[in-house]
Amino acid sequence: MSQHFLLTAQARDLSLMKLFTMSDDEAFENFKAVRWSDNKGKPVCPSCGNCGEHYFLTTRRHFRCKECNHTFSVTSGTLFASHKLPLKVYLIAIALFTNAVKSISALQFSRDLDVQYKTAWVLSHKIRESLLLNQNNEKLSGVCEVDGVYVGNYIRPANNIEDRIDRRQAYKPNKRTVISIRQRAEINSKCVGSVRTKTFITKGENTSDIKEIIYNSIELGAIIHADEHTGYDHFHAHYDMKRVNHSIEYKSMDGACNNQSESYNARFRRMQYGQCHKISNLYLSNYANEIAYREDTRRMSNGAIFNDIFSKCLATPVSNEFCGYWQGNKRVSERLGA
Repeated sequence: MSQHFLLTAQARDLSLMKLFTMSDDEAFENFKAVRWSDNKGKPVCPSCGNCGEHYFLTTRRHFRCKECNHTFSVTSGTLFASHKLPLKVYLIAIALFTNAVKSISALQFSRDLDVQYKTAWVLSHKIRESLLLNQNNEKLSGVCEVDGVYVGNYIRPANNIEDRIDRRQAYKPNKRTVISIRQRAEINSKCVGSVRTKTFITKGENTSDIKEIIYNSIELGAIIHADEHTGYDHFHAHYDMKRVNHSIEYKSMDGACNNQSESYNARFRRMQYGQCHKISNLYLSNYANEIAYREDTRRMSNGAIFNDIFSKCLATPVSNEFCGYWQGNKRVSERLGA
């Protein structure tokens, strides 16, 4: 029996020890190489786009454009703009985030980085925002699986059994559903399981929300595997629908199953129960997309994932939601639907 990929040496090509012993100059060069990879690590003015020579202000580690006289740094216009921590700390933060395959709590983040909880919370959400804003928005095709997992508004059972209610029938205004759509890998391809995952937040598995999500996310004529929930009955006219009744079986006699979506649900639950414990509806979309990213990159080495997240962070502009978060600049509404 062949060894699982995650147990091989190829899956471990990111060294935390190398990051811990990295000098400030080396961290600065790493940021330059990734930020301006298209220009071979040479700075590009974010104001006028000048790719030529720039003045380098050694004491401040800033660049000054010879064309427009604009002063900028390796983090100007990115998620790490106006940073207060050393650059090496951000590299270590991304590495810790990468190796936490079931996410990482802000409290653990703050302990590992020796920073305040508030700093760790904002930093972790900035990384999640970079994953959300840089996701692939092309429609899924081929064979896709759909399923939903319910989150939020837990009702604690009463102490006396006679006072307990059927919590399945109770009204839960803050209850949300994470709809995951996963595209299966093609037969005989090198990939295993699914190759792309999209997530959406709704207030339930109702037909109106699911219609908008499915039609905007999956190409017409694709094969969709779903369970027997009535919210998916509408799509038999436009898609090749295959249904499985989970009260009877995990996989139907004709091969219908949504185990890839169930795999996503399992990893999401492990993040919810084992790491974050309580997830606000305001930021549920960020957490849901993070688990989708981790599922899609589960067969990549941690070094490749680190480089991908690092490049996404530097390609993401200054956050409108988390820049000045603790000073009152907070998200006012949740992301729902498609």
